[in-house]
Parts: sequence; C-alpha cells; structure tokens
Amino acid sequence: MSIFLVTLYGYHRWANDDLFEKLETLDQARYAAEMHAALRLINHSYVVARIFAAHLSGTQHQYTSDNTAETPALGELHAAVKVSDEWFVDYVRNIAPGALSEAVPFMFTDGDRGYMTREEMLTHVALHGGYHRGEVGRILSQLSTTPPWDTLAVYLHQVEPARRLQGTEQPVLV
Repeated sequence: MSIFLVTLYGYHRWANDDLFEKLETLDQARYAAEMHAALRLINHSYVVARIFAAHLSGTQHQYTSDNTAETPALGELHAAVKVSDEWFVDYVRNIAPGALSEAVPFMFTDGDRGYMTREEMLTHVALHGGYHRGEVGRILSQLSTTPPWDTLAVYLHQVEPARRLQGTEQPVLV
C-alpha cells in the first residue's frame, strides 16, 4: 500500500463529491448548455477512470471511446462516479507496494497498444480527473458561481485539522 496513493484517492473522491454538490445547486434549466458541457467533461473523466480500472484489474471494459454517446443525468453520473471512486480507494488501500511498479500492457480505445505501470495508471487517473474538474470549475466561474476549493491542501486540513498549526507550533514529523 502506498500512503501517498491512499491520500491522493481520498482527495480525488472528496473533490469529486464537492464538485457534484456544487453542480446540484445550479438552476438546471437556466444553465442547461453549461450543465451539459460540465457533464460531458465529468463523464469523459469517469469513462477514462473505468477504462483504467479494467486495465488495473485485468478485465475487459465495454467502452469503444473515451466518452459515451449519451450524456448521463447529474444524479446518475454522481452515483456512478461515487462507485468508481470507492473502487479506486479500495484498490490503492489493498495493492501490494511491489505491484505498483508492474508494467501492464493494454489497448487504447483507438486500437493502439501501450503499457504503463500500475502506479502510472493510478497517477494518470487522479491527475486526469483534476484537470477536468478544473475545466468544470471554469464553467462555474463563468456563471458567477464560486467553484469548489479543489486543492489537496484544503482536503488535508479538512480531514486532519491538526495539520493547521497555531502561532509558533512546529510540525511533528514521524
């Protein structure tokens, strides 16, 4: 188990939930075009996560592209992303550290072949998700809606409030 990957995927799950909570506050009818664009971006990120989950688990996925033809509804996508995020959290909690450097061959949806280590795949999925959450955050900003504070520092201080040092305190390094 990699403590860093466990932290990264805890953050990834938290940031995804926070983004969905923000999107649920929008007037769906008034901002239909912007919501559609946001859902397409999130769905793409979700599909890529599921493709890489299949690569990591040695199973087949059903995707022929990095997005689906139909755009899921907000609630449906939120539920699917939650399940996916839990899968990744469980995966990084249970993987043996030595397995992270294992190279896994796979086929891209365009038919090209490639390989990445398990650690590279996991890092890709988390960074890819952050990139697209940022794009959705930009859409929210254009609607004069403050996007979520999607940063690792905010997450760490929320889940471990003791990390917020007061006055002249020094961190305790273990």
